[in-house]
Amino acid sequence: MTFFASPYALVLLVLAVTLISFLWAPRRVDADGFFGGADRLGRAPGLWTLTFSQVTTWIFARSLMNAAILGFYYGMPGALAYTAYYLSFITGMWIVGRLRMRGAGSVQEWLREEFGPVGTGCYNVVVALRLMSEVFANLLVVGVLFGAAFEATHAGELAMVGMALIGLGYSAMGGLRASLRTDVVQMALFAVVFAVAFVAMVTGPGFFASAVIVSGGVAGPGPGWALLAVALLQVLSYPAHDPVMMDRGFLADERTTRNAFLYAFWISAAFILGFGIFGIQAGILAGEGEAMEAVWARMFGPFVLFCLSASLIVSALSTLDSALASAARLAVVELRLGARTVANGRIAMAAFMLGGVLLLLAETEDLFAAVAVSGTASMFLAPVLLIGLFLGRPIPLWSYLVSFAAAMAGAAVYFFEGSAAVAWLFGDMHKYLLLLEICIIVLAVGFGACLTAVFADGRRSRKGFS
Repeated sequence: MTFFASPYALVLLVLAVTLISFLWAPRRVDADGFFGGADRLGRAPGLWTLTFSQVTTWIFARSLMNAAILGFYYGMPGALAYTAYYLSFITGMWIVGRLRMRGAGSVQEWLREEFGPVGTGCYNVVVALRLMSEVFANLLVVGVLFGAAFEATHAGELAMVGMALIGLGYSAMGGLRASLRTDVVQMALFAVVFAVAFVAMVTGPGFFASAVIVSGGVAGPGPGWALLAVALLQVLSYPAHDPVMMDRGFLADERTTRNAFLYAFWISAAFILGFGIFGIQAGILAGEGEAMEAVWARMFGPFVLFCLSASLIVSALSTLDSALASAARLAVVELRLGARTVANGRIAMAAFMLGGVLLLLAETEDLFAAVAVSGTASMFLAPVLLIGLFLGRPIPLWSYLVSFAAAMAGAAVYFFEGSAAVAWLFGDMHKYLLLLEICIIVLAVGFGACLTAVFADGRRSRKGFS
């Protein structure tokens, strides 16, 4: 067990996962496989390949750490708040089903039909930022882990660069097909190391399910309940701005896709809630001012701590390849920045990876900030999807742009939530209460603009009929 206490155990883990990923990734792939995920015979991915790919791309390192941190500070309400975001699989399933019913092959295709190039342009800006934030956040988790393990200058930075090159390397080999194939293997590795750590926690001394359920965390449950409300407000629009989920909604037949979304929901929600419980238990056992990682060091031996770190590293790598595959599809297929060739897809991957690495220069370690900002930005889609896609009512471009502007403004306000200007506008409140207020305002403006147009159109129709 002494070996697992060594930071070099993490290095060997990364090397092993890298070797497996490169061996499992397809050596040769055509454009259909690179951008569409088809195998050499042109077949779409099966149910469990699609399910496990959805799961591994949504239980990424940032999400696992967010769930644990929220559980640590805000107890069960915090853990439930982050788990609630995984209802996105249910709303995402509905969105994909309606899009396919309307004959669209992607969100962009439907938006282009409804709002023209301006509509898709607004959406693609949000999607591009989402993809780069995924690269940034998962590399950041890797950097934090290796920086703490080696306690040496630049160890974290070197780990982030190394992980970026590894993810880019095997992703560029096969694009979406490589992502789908390696996701299955990475899912199996993640499940094993997670199960070992979770069983060790629930069978260890000091664990009581009743205490976990009623826990309010080290900072009190209030902000956790506010964040749960935020998640429920964002859950309609959140999946639509995630290209990784949306891309996988159009790879297989409708029945396979629907079942994959349903299975991915309960599997990923269980994993996320489980990681939230790691944080809750640490909060229960924490001393005054003690950090979560320090409590984990007391709770577990070297092997279990290694398993926790391993689960984070494996999930980070699985998310990187999926984000890069979606980035290639966005740049080449949707934005049409180049011909639909494997070479152009690889160039797009490299560009997005570079963008994510450059975001690391911001020197922030607030992992939830990326979720909150991108989730708020996505809320311009809520009235558009509900009124335009589900109810089938036409929405004019001006309403779409008003909703988009409100969401961008809300995202910007939360991004600068620590500034004097935001404090002057909204007063002194907890940042998650501020986020809840911002979300309510964004939805009110967006729905107000869209419903105003719908009612005005209805009145004109009635006058014309009379």
